[in-house]
Amino acid sequence: MRPNSVPPFSDLIKQCHRSAVHLELRDTYSVASETDDFAEWQACGEITPDSVERRRPWLDLVRSAVARGVEIRRARVVSVPVSEYIRYEYAGTHLNVEAGETVRWLPRRDAATLALPGADFWLFDDRLIRFGHFSGDGASAGHELCDDPAVIKRCAEAFDAVWQRATTHAEFAV
Repeated sequence: MRPNSVPPFSDLIKQCHRSAVHLELRDTYSVASETDDFAEWQACGEITPDSVERRRPWLDLVRSAVARGVEIRRARVVSVPVSEYIRYEYAGTHLNVEAGETVRWLPRRDAATLALPGADFWLFDDRLIRFGHFSGDGASAGHELCDDPAVIKRCAEAFDAVWQRATTHAEFAV
């Protein structure tokens, strides 16, 4: 599907019935929606009440999906020592967990022998992938959908391999 025809993420998660898994592979993101939040965290070193409010639409979307019975899992492959951006992500991950996501972390060194895709992705109900593309500096370069069963199988296997090796959020330290 052409990148400009990809529906909003909220529509995709609302159509999800069983599972949504997300594999993150980058050490830095610079997406516009996080600019203020990241700058605030850099200035004060913590996730503030204002930050929680900015995240509310995402957290509510997760809560709603989980309440419908959708299992949401996120696996992050990160370089160690972690980047400043990953420290920021880590600082706010407890909010994702409280909303119902299960999050695990895998040091990049421990992923070296895994066959991983070249882009981050969300996999919905093992039927549809939404790839996220990023520029070298981490800015969003668009999304694309894929429903090819062979690609879905490879991505599901990649996610599961990372998941099996990864550490829970509660046990991972940055």
